[in-house]
Amino acid sequence: MGPIEIRPGIFWVGVNDRTTDLFEGLWPLPSGVSYNAYLVVGKRVALIDSVKNHYAEELLQKIAQVVDPARLDYLVVNHMEPDHSGALPLLRRVAPNAEVLAAPPALPMLADFYGLREGVRAVQDGETLDLGGKTLSFYHIPFVHWPETMATYEATERVLFPCDAFGGFRALEGALFADEVDFALYEDEVLRYFSNIVGMQSQAVLRAIEKLKGLPIEVIAPSHGLVWRREPQRIVELYARWARHEGEPGVALVFGSMYGETRKMAEAVAQGVREAGLPVRVLDASRTHVSFLIQEAWRFQGLLLGSPTYDTDVFPPVEHLLRLLERKRLRNRVVGIFGSYGWRGGATAKLAEKVRALGWELVGTVEFGGAPTPEELRQGRELGRTVAARVKTAAVQEGFRA
Repeated sequence: MGPIEIRPGIFWVGVNDRTTDLFEGLWPLPSGVSYNAYLVVGKRVALIDSVKNHYAEELLQKIAQVVDPARLDYLVVNHMEPDHSGALPLLRRVAPNAEVLAAPPALPMLADFYGLREGVRAVQDGETLDLGGKTLSFYHIPFVHWPETMATYEATERVLFPCDAFGGFRALEGALFADEVDFALYEDEVLRYFSNIVGMQSQAVLRAIEKLKGLPIEVIAPSHGLVWRREPQRIVELYARWARHEGEPGVALVFGSMYGETRKMAEAVAQGVREAGLPVRVLDASRTHVSFLIQEAWRFQGLLLGSPTYDTDVFPPVEHLLRLLERKRLRNRVVGIFGSYGWRGGATAKLAEKVRALGWELVGTVEFGGAPTPEELRQGRELGRTVAARVKTAAVQEGFRA
């Protein structure tokens, strides 16, 4: 994809990354990711964000199709993470007089990451910059998702560049704008990005939405994923719902199984959820990357956890999910627990203890030794129905809107 003019004088000059396997060295990228950078061209020229250092040359080539890169007057750093800022050293060599603009907490990071100390200036919250025909304003939105994160707004064309807010995984597939694609193909990767990357800072996301809502925004151009030039409120509402921890009426069922007995119970529990009329996603924690487990736990209000007792404790892949959900601060979940044991139990009691510590609502537990009996499988189906019924009630009480 070459440069794309998203509004007069404002150009996308980002790149697609289809080769990096893990985002932040942790989260899988089966469909890639885009690094979005934007040129704002008035009498003076600003580049908002850049790209990962591997793609710096490609970024320069795209800039050169719009303006001479040596003409860059400002390099706006909305966020210091290297997938946003990695091209800065090359950009400064090509445009040595370009001034780097960032929120105050970014200045020591610019020195630490890239040795940039000269030609660097902190912009204040609400500060404006006249480019001559274009006007930029800077809004500090700390912890979306690092403390130095800010959003940039261009007033003449009413374009918001919100950095990591409103972004998503998945490389662009020949189209930049959300209205050009079937967004349903992207939404899962937007949710996974939110839950994996910024969900931990949900309160900061809500503060940022509140702070920016008074701006007359016609286009939202995030640092990853699709640009919203029509109905930009749609992506804002999704982020707000996820940040409020409002799960959809459905159930994520995550289980681990050593010899297949907990898996048999998982099938019975899932059947009970379906019999109660709710969707259920069944996920084997040993074979599904925790990134996707987090995504589904964030998607649905119901969460069913199944674990055999392992070393008198919770099965490690299930325990790992719970540790990460605790770190991500996921709230407001209706939970059921089931588990098996051989010579001694322990997993279900410890799961219950962890669930209560997280402040989730525990509505039922089923535990069995060895292989599940027909009666125990019936109890598992009833557990699924109970969780589903409670999720339905909560959805009505909270007025959930899809």
